[in-house]
Amino acid sequence: MLALRDKKILVTGGTGFLGTHVVQALKDRGVPEKNIITPRHETHDLRDAVTCREVTKGIDIIIHLAGITGDGQFHREHPAEIFFDNLAMGAELMEAARQNGVQKFVTAGSITEYPERAPLPYREEDLWAGPVEELHEAYSVAKTMLLVQAQAYRAQYGFDAVHLLMTNMYGPGKEAVRGFVITNIIRRILEAKRDGSSSITLWGTGEPTRDFIFVKDAAEAFVLAAERYSRPEPVNIGSGWELSVKELAGTIAKLMDFHGEVKWDTTKPDGQSRRILDPGRAEREFGFRAKTALEDGLRETIAWQEEQFTSET
Repeated sequence: MLALRDKKILVTGGTGFLGTHVVQALKDRGVPEKNIITPRHETHDLRDAVTCREVTKGIDIIIHLAGITGDGQFHREHPAEIFFDNLAMGAELMEAARQNGVQKFVTAGSITEYPERAPLPYREEDLWAGPVEELHEAYSVAKTMLLVQAQAYRAQYGFDAVHLLMTNMYGPGKEAVRGFVITNIIRRILEAKRDGSSSITLWGTGEPTRDFIFVKDAAEAFVLAAERYSRPEPVNIGSGWELSVKELAGTIAKLMDFHGEVKWDTTKPDGQSRRILDPGRAEREFGFRAKTALEDGLRETIAWQEEQFTSET
């Protein structure tokens, strides 16, 4: 096991949604705040090789969370930006880390890397079983190339890089990702209650199912992987259960005491019909299992969003 307490750790995206929780999880492990480096994109362009070499000097461990993504509309309108930024940041940072003798490199991948028609639940050995969903292709392929790079660097250089495949996250905190479904539902209900509306309208049919993980659980997975996992195979990070968007909306409405009608705009796309990860490898390899029950996580998320909404209005 790699002891983290005395290591200097670089967390890209460390002030973002997942990153803030990863930083807190590291502190909870006893890592001093002065040993956790969180470069900001305003001052450190990680697409630039020189910048990457500078920020990785003297670093022992890198947890690479920085990335560009968004909702369906953002992916339709910005595929080139999404592809280049995600690929360039990861590729340049990993190469700089190798050159500077970084001990461990943990990358954040995505459930969208799986083929659209892969068997469910998604297992890591099926990652190359077919083409990915077209809408997220630019993002998915860029992320998968970081897995390829990690495996190639391990094979040729002995570089310890690992790749985690993340499911949909939710929880308290400022979300860098545009269009999180849980946040959207909460915000629609908050707006309806403010405006005295008797209904909300959500995209699609509500039939697609998804696998959701509480962001604090996801952060714990990254810390455990940094400590305990050193193999070339990617690892799923998910909850192991799925529910439909319609069921999710009903649960949120109940928790928020909203008794209005939930309408569905079926002219809007649903996206992929089902997505769920098999989380077994994470538990076997480094002891990770999601702990937070959905309603408990939703209550914490709702409370945070209500506080933000009140401060905005």
